[in-house]
Amino acid sequence: MARGAESKPVAEKQERASPSPKNASEEEAALIFRRRKLELSRKDVERRLETAQAKPHREMLRRALAALDEELASLG
Repeated sequence: MARGAESKPVAEKQERASPSPKNASEEEAALIFRRRKLELSRKDVERRLETAQAKPHREMLRRALAALDEELASLG
């Protein structure tokens, strides 16, 4: 068996499993990228909120989380 041949089915399965900018129009790809970026930002803010101790900092993070949720909801 050729080197790397085992990984080809795995890569094909991953492509089918999630929307990929390769298979989308430019506009769809931009939307996918934006959604992923917002989701990662949201996870980061959640993580920081778990460890934040100062009340003003926690409040700022909660507002940031709400803003990210609004943006994600507006994307559909």
